[in-house]
Amino acid sequence: MSGEDAPAQQQNAEEQKQQQQETKTPAESPKTESKPDPPPTSASTEAAAAAAADTPAPAAEKAPEEDTFSYRALVLTGYGGYDKVKLQVKKGKPVLKSGEVMVRVKICGLNFADLMARQGLYDRLPSPPVSPGMECSGIIEAVGEDVTDRKVGDKVLVLNRSGLWQEVVVVATTNTFLMPEGMSFEEAAALPVNYITAYMMLFDFGHLRPNQSVLVHMAAGGVGIAATQLCKTVNDVTVFGTASASKHEVISQGGVTHPIDYRTRDYVEEIRKISPKGLDIVLDPLGGSDTHKGYNLLKPMGKLISYGAANMLAGQKKNLFAVAKTWYQQFSVHTLSLIQGNRSVCGFHLGYLDSESELIAQAMAVIMDLYKQGKIKPRIDSTYHLEQVGEAMRRMQERHNIGKIILTTEPMKEEEKKEEAKKDEEKKKDDKKKDDKKKEDKKKDEAKKEEKKDEKKKDETKKDDKKAEEKKEEAKKEEN
Repeated sequence: MSGEDAPAQQQNAEEQKQQQQETKTPAESPKTESKPDPPPTSASTEAAAAAAADTPAPAAEKAPEEDTFSYRALVLTGYGGYDKVKLQVKKGKPVLKSGEVMVRVKICGLNFADLMARQGLYDRLPSPPVSPGMECSGIIEAVGEDVTDRKVGDKVLVLNRSGLWQEVVVVATTNTFLMPEGMSFEEAAALPVNYITAYMMLFDFGHLRPNQSVLVHMAAGGVGIAATQLCKTVNDVTVFGTASASKHEVISQGGVTHPIDYRTRDYVEEIRKISPKGLDIVLDPLGGSDTHKGYNLLKPMGKLISYGAANMLAGQKKNLFAVAKTWYQQFSVHTLSLIQGNRSVCGFHLGYLDSESELIAQAMAVIMDLYKQGKIKPRIDSTYHLEQVGEAMRRMQERHNIGKIILTTEPMKEEEKKEEAKKDEEKKKDDKKKDDKKKEDKKKDEAKKEEKKDEKKKDETKKDDKKAEEKKEEAKKEEN
């Protein structure tokens, strides 16, 4: 599964709640502790002590900025539908620890893992309420102690386990990467998860070399486009890409050699026609039966790299650990066939590289160089406001996107909000019409079923009557 950076530096929900409580109740007095009676003091000392007691301590006063500091954040309030992700306002300035920076976020990236997290299928996200989001771009607004390689004003892209769908985030400096000259905030937010995932699968696991062949499922998605572009950095690599027919022109222009419409054709048969010996690398984000199909497509010395379970969104709910366990059990049964087939099966999940920040930094350095050389460039499918996160998630889940879907922290204008409200109202009306039609169709179907039952009963009655008549006729014949 494409995931997030490590070590994970997420904002502590309990600390935020405590900060909110402190902001709301600044006048709350601290608890007093019982102490032994002090030694006798002179009258002048007592008077001075009384005066000091009436004067509030400067340390107890809050800076005006801390009282007024607020920022918007998307919060997963529970598992379920699109409405479970809500836009909320957080109050209180986040506290920086040593080695951390505060980033004013411009753009956030949306990933398939975020869809799974919303449904409770992604165990790397803390329990709700929590802010999702594994990648973003923005400008450093403050630095903590011991930070020497970042400064206020630096433009950075950020990779983190969660918590980045906010206007302001605090992360470790190791989770930030300086943006190259000329890179937009949109491109920066679209880069980390997709390109690191694709790069490490193709080159660290796959050892991609010239004249090899690769199958890229969901070739029009963020990882799919990243993988295709990276394949083209190696000479004479043949790329098979699955996508719906309407996306074939775009993915062909992006470097897919043989686009295949998985909805109308059997991609296994299509690949066998073109490459009878099979493939060198299969990138599998689907899971289930597609994993077995991909394995059977491998040449000797071929590699299948499983990095997701997209089929789960439409099927049974399991967490990733359960999926991995089932996957392992299925393949461990066929250990002998693995040995005899000279093929390998790998699993990749960026989110579980918690202790491998150096590996991620190395991959990112190569990716940045390729971007500077113009060999890779994120393709932005669409941009949504934070207020429209439900629509953004729906677009990805229904697989309408070609490239990366991103979220902007820029607030919607009043005119846009009104237009959005109209669309929502129209959508509700359309949904109601569809529901009414479904109910009406259901009633008609039930009525038809009842008619068929009645007809069946009538037919059975006729048959019974006929049998009774035949028996009477036989009885008469016997009497005669």
